[in-house]
Amino acid sequence: MVTPVTGRSEATFFERAMERVATNDDSAPDPTRTKLLDAAYEQFCESGIARTSMEEVARRAGTARITIYRKFDTKDALVDAVMIREFENYFVEFLQVMAQAPTPADRVIVAFVTSLRTIGGNPLIRKLLETEPALVPGFVGGGDGRTLTAVRDFVAHQILREQTAGNIPKRVRTIPAADLVVRIAGSFLTIPSDLMDYDDPDELAGFAREFLLPVLGLK
Repeated sequence: MVTPVTGRSEATFFERAMERVATNDDSAPDPTRTKLLDAAYEQFCESGIARTSMEEVARRAGTARITIYRKFDTKDALVDAVMIREFENYFVEFLQVMAQAPTPADRVIVAFVTSLRTIGGNPLIRKLLETEPALVPGFVGGGDGRTLTAVRDFVAHQILREQTAGNIPKRVRTIPAADLVVRIAGSFLTIPSDLMDYDDPDELAGFAREFLLPVLGLK
């Protein structure tokens, strides 16, 4: 079960996406809002965020300029909505593949591979790395460290659950281990390595098996 984040203002993209998945809102989406988010995503992937205007997004969506401002007060609000949706899509896939992994080692490997392939392979993230790399740590890793902390706490909770079930040795220090795993994955996301083929899941799995499993006392 995912625990919703409560009582905090200015939650990170990760926290807000996690909360949306946890609350499982199945209400019918606003079709105009969805159309604008789709158009914004496509425009951001094509031109980058800085070069995209609200008017361009409205034109691409086939809506009037006033319509986009009714749905999103500012460009920042639009960017936030697009990024939260991308994180939400990632989180849904992450939970699905984790539920199917049969062993603790498999869950670690699957988590690493899914994160790098889903986020690292995201066309918008790739475009930002190409045109606006300074934005990526803030979106993916949290430029102020808050996203990293949120993800670390989430991973630490998963490690603790595995320890309670007897799947990970008690000698493994939960918070430091989670911090190390998240920092390794985060660095590969924000500064892509030329030593690894991100499109090859077997290669990514091999890296996780060789370098991440020992951190958690797994084989």
